[in-house]
Amino acid sequence: MEKPLACWKGSDYYRGDVLPSLTVILKTGGCRHNRCRMCSYRFERYMEPTSDRLASLLLSQLDWISTRYPLDEIRMVKIYTSGSFFDPDEVPPGVVDAAARLFRGKLVIAETRPEFVDAGRLGEFRAGIDTGEWETPLTVAMGLETTSDFIREKCIDKGFSWQDFLSAVRKARSAGAGVKAYLLHKPLFLTEHEALLDMEESIRTVSGVADMISMNPCTVQRRTELEYYWKKGAYRPPYLWSVLSLLISAPVFVSCDPLGGGRSRGPHNCGECDHDIVRAIRDFSLSNDRGLLVDVFEKGCRCRDEWESVLSREMPYCMPLTR
Repeated sequence: MEKPLACWKGSDYYRGDVLPSLTVILKTGGCRHNRCRMCSYRFERYMEPTSDRLASLLLSQLDWISTRYPLDEIRMVKIYTSGSFFDPDEVPPGVVDAAARLFRGKLVIAETRPEFVDAGRLGEFRAGIDTGEWETPLTVAMGLETTSDFIREKCIDKGFSWQDFLSAVRKARSAGAGVKAYLLHKPLFLTEHEALLDMEESIRTVSGVADMISMNPCTVQRRTELEYYWKKGAYRPPYLWSVLSLLISAPVFVSCDPLGGGRSRGPHNCGECDHDIVRAIRDFSLSNDRGLLVDVFEKGCRCRDEWESVLSREMPYCMPLTR
């Protein structure tokens, strides 16, 4: 029986409630775009399987999930792949139908690129999972990363525009689906201050478009172009002070799970205050209690002066001032 790339139980905040959730990352034929500078999931794929073989491998992963997790206890399911769940070449339609049957009655969040948001395909999946329990049983998640076309293309190489995203949103809404936007804080080539300003603007802009927003502070994954620059000292992940500042000032609730928080490859400060800040961010994401963030921000640390100095002194198109 095939195992997914990853699968784990957790909890997620949703409209004032904390729901028991299951996160699933399926191994597929791989992302069709396959160019993003920070992503290592492109390497996690089956190499050139036939369509029938790929479907068989994915169905086996769904069987593995059904035998190992008490799905009757799960209320939310988050589905990720190496690229796009709704790309029919990556996840054959029969597998999408099987996933709908398996997760029927759950609140499902499924990630895909905008070009694979098809109203008919989404409508069929929504009908398959809908039991009437949820007003919006399906939410389509897209890695928008930033509302700046220039940054998305030059710093990330994402391969679609803001207008492409808006078009996908309209198609998702016509299928009765909600929309979740993932934003990437501090992609390659941006200074700390540029990244902060970009994320402030992105959150403001997308808050009127998406139902849910999740901000991902950039983490250096292995075998990526981002890692190449990081090893040369030409990139530093964002300060946790920046992450706190953004979450506190956001006009709407923005969830955040700082993967690798406190480590050199992930968002970090000096090492002394990192643990408390990461814990506060995760607790906030399950409670929407902004006071948790304010408390650790106001508590401060000796490295906060360093962060403020970097914001004011780090210049564009140069090496980062700190590591």
